[in-house]
Amino acid sequence: MTNRFSFPSPTEADIRELVAFRHELHRFPELSGEERETARRVCEMLVPAKPDRVITGLGGHGVAAVYDSGAPGPTILFRAELDALPIQELGAADHRSTVPGKAHLCGHDGHSTILLGLGRILSRARPASGRVILMFQPAEEDGAGAAAVIADPRYPEIQPDWAFSLHNMPEIEFGVGRLGPGPANCASRGMEIRLTGSTAHASRPADGRSPMKAIAELMPALEACGSGMPLGPGFSMVTVTHASMGAPAFGVAPGEATVFATLRTIADADMDALMAKAESLVRDVAARHGLACAHHYAEVFLACTNDTEATALLAEGLERAGIRHALQTLPSVGSEDFGRFGLSGAKSAMVFLGSGPGRPMVHTPDYDFRDDLIPIGIRIFSETLAACLEQS
Repeated sequence: MTNRFSFPSPTEADIRELVAFRHELHRFPELSGEERETARRVCEMLVPAKPDRVITGLGGHGVAAVYDSGAPGPTILFRAELDALPIQELGAADHRSTVPGKAHLCGHDGHSTILLGLGRILSRARPASGRVILMFQPAEEDGAGAAAVIADPRYPEIQPDWAFSLHNMPEIEFGVGRLGPGPANCASRGMEIRLTGSTAHASRPADGRSPMKAIAELMPALEACGSGMPLGPGFSMVTVTHASMGAPAFGVAPGEATVFATLRTIADADMDALMAKAESLVRDVAARHGLACAHHYAEVFLACTNDTEATALLAEGLERAGIRHALQTLPSVGSEDFGRFGLSGAKSAMVFLGSGPGRPMVHTPDYDFRDDLIPIGIRIFSETLAACLEQS
């Protein structure tokens, strides 16, 4: 196809400064809901990018940079994430985390840097119509951020018609995009289960009601609630992620226990059935062992689905940027809250950008975002924006 318009590329100086900024973010990670200093650093970095307006404190510590042409046209949102993970980094990079037990091990520092790079491009070639929103979203890792941003009373001021994002993916060949319409990320939620009996002296365990046998039965049974099918229609999975029982003592037979499990499905409707199955199992096991039980859910991620039209525009952006891409036929088994922007009225799509097989996976202690993805990500977003504006 013949390109009618193309945004300029970042300069070598841009890339040097952006890489340095990414390293700074990496050194000072903040967890979901705690991203105050990260947001401050982003705002400082936005100054030379000259947005027409910056909205801070969206849904917590979210930041939205607005580029408004003043002419009628679509509102196009590009999203990155601000938060890090509660994992100790083991990598040896000079820019490794300085905060014990916290690290950017998912690449959100890189995603935010890409968005800042797009801002630099927009400062030199502003959109001729409509608005562009650079959305630096808080709290993606616990599933609360996108919902909080959308619930913010200022969100209607920037309500997008289109929303786009990317996520680095180490298992994909470097610089290659993977994209397709339909399911992009699985739905998931954390289930916290509490079993309550009564304590007893360790020499007389029959005087109490210990949850020991119950959790020994419950943990494998919970994981068996999953379909056992490969990723595809009907897929479901339960992963036990934590268990504890009583106090760390030798003289007391325990009277309570806690089990955490993550439930995962491709479709939101399938999640309802999996929840019902897990809840029934917990009640049955508790009753059989004479225990009270309770449960609640946390870190709720709805399924993330790529809109067909938005996917086509993002694919056109990849082609215009000269980025080879393959069809994504199955969703990522991981979860994302980006899909909530689609549920709030935007036509949305996410592309997975390869950082190369054989490299550490996200959420592992020696992962680090590849700096050479930064100019590639900027180009994907700028060319997708051009394609979107040409359509309007």
